[in-house]
Amino acid sequence: MKQIVLFDGECNFCDSSVQFIIKRDPYAHFVFSSLQSEKGQELVKEYKIPADVDSLVLIEKGKAYTKSSAALRIAKKLDGLWHLLFLFILIPSRIRDGVYDIVATNRYKWFGKKEDACMLPSPDERKRFI
Repeated sequence: MKQIVLFDGECNFCDSSVQFIIKRDPYAHFVFSSLQSEKGQELVKEYKIPADVDSLVLIEKGKAYTKSSAALRIAKKLDGLWHLLFLFILIPSRIRDGVYDIVATNRYKWFGKKEDACMLPSPDERKRFI
């Protein structure tokens, strides 16, 4: 079963993160949906994810992971040495999520917010969005 990554579709940093994952996931472990989409909202309700989630969300084996836990679990599946980042899972989640929250809180200020334009995925990439 594919793992689902939910992301903020209005966030430039989140969009860049999705592109980063796609380029390093040649086996297509992940499919994607924006939190704002109809499918994203269905999954938010199904997995009881807070409506005001300010995080990347990974749905894997029937469980939803947020913040640094989601990011590290995604990194574990990526090509290259990115899987080594999973070692940070040994750091207590309060500390990891504290760092994650700083980036999440400032992501619009640092990376901007999408206006009306959005990326046009290739046909292969389009298959990975639900």
